[in-house]
Amino acid sequence: MKLVKFKEVNLGDSFFDSLKEDYDGFEKWFEKKSEDNAYIQKKEDGSLQAFLYLKIEDEAITDVTPNFPEAKRLKVGTFKVEAHNTKVGEKFIRMIMHHALNAKVEEIYVTIFEKHEGLIKLLKKYGFEKKAIKGNPDNPESVYVKSMVNHIDDVCKDFPFLHTKGKEKYLLSIYPTYHTILFPDSILNTEIRDKDSLVKDVAHTNSIHKIYLCRMTDALQMNRGDLIVIYRTSDKLGPADYRSVVTSVCVVEEVKTPKDFKSYDEYIKYTNLYSIFDKDTLNKFYRNPNTVIIKMTYNAAFNRRIIRKELIEEVSISRDAYWGFLQLTDEQFNNIIERGQIDESLIID
Repeated sequence: MKLVKFKEVNLGDSFFDSLKEDYDGFEKWFEKKSEDNAYIQKKEDGSLQAFLYLKIEDEAITDVTPNFPEAKRLKVGTFKVEAHNTKVGEKFIRMIMHHALNAKVEEIYVTIFEKHEGLIKLLKKYGFEKKAIKGNPDNPESVYVKSMVNHIDDVCKDFPFLHTKGKEKYLLSIYPTYHTILFPDSILNTEIRDKDSLVKDVAHTNSIHKIYLCRMTDALQMNRGDLIVIYRTSDKLGPADYRSVVTSVCVVEEVKTPKDFKSYDEYIKYTNLYSIFDKDTLNKFYRNPNTVIIKMTYNAAFNRRIIRKELIEEVSISRDAYWGFLQLTDEQFNNIIERGQIDESLIID
C-alpha cells in the first residue's frame, strides 16, 4: 500500500473503467484532485488493485435524503478493490478506521451503488448501515454510515473498538516468526528494516481476522468478546526479560477444536483462510487432540512495546507463571493498555 498524489496515478488503467461508467465527469473530478492524496495498491504486473480516497468534512450534508446534520465525518470519497483472495478489502477497512480514529470523527460515510454487492457486504460486516440515498431516484446511490461513538457490543460491527466491561482478559504468547506475519502493524523497531520482505500480500497479513492454532488447552475457556494481549516471545538475541514484549490487543471471535468440524475439508477451509500455517502443519494440528483454534480480530497495535521485565516488576505478572497462556486481572489488563499507549478512544467501557 502506498500514499500517492492523484497525479501519480494512471487514470487510463482499466481499474477505473467501472468508475467512469458509474459517474459522469469522473475524469474531470479526478484531474481536479491532482494534488490530493490517495492510497493505492498494485498487482505484481504494476496495474492497480485498490484505490482509496479519504476526506474530512464538518458540514451538514444536504445532497442526500434524508439530510445529515452538521458533524465531523470521514468521507470515503472513492473506494474500490479488485481482490484476489488476499483480504485487501479488510486491509483498506483497517486504514479507513485508522484515519477515523486519528481525526476523532463522529462517523464515517460512503456512497455506493447497490450493484457492488461484495463491497457492501464488507462494509456492513464492520458496522456500516444504510442511512440515506443520493442522486437519481431511478438509480440512486446508497449512503452507508458507521458511527464512531455509538456501539452495540458486537465483535465485528464495533471493530476496532474494545469492550472491556464484563469481559475476561488473557495473555497469549506467539513465537517471533509467526508474530511478524500475523501482526504486521506490531512489528518491532528492530524488525522494521526487513518489513518489506517479511510482510507480503497474503491473507493472514492483510486481514482484520486472525486464526492461531496452539496446544494450550486452557485457551478453550475463552469466549466471544474476551480480550487477548499478544505476547511476542524472545527472539533469543538477548535476555528474555528485555526481548519478550507485549505488542497488540485482539478480541476473541470464537474458539474451536478439530472435533467441532464435520470433516477434515471443512477444518482446512476454515483454518487455511486466516492462519499462517501450511497444510502439512494444519494436518498435524488436526490429528492432535489438544489442538485449540483461536479466531480473533486484530484491533490495535501498542504504540509502546512493554518488555517482560516491566510486566513482572510493574504489572505484577509472576515470573513463575506459565506465560504461554494466562489470565489477566482487570487491573493488570488496564495497566498494560495504559503503558502500551493505544488510542484511548478505542476503549468503550
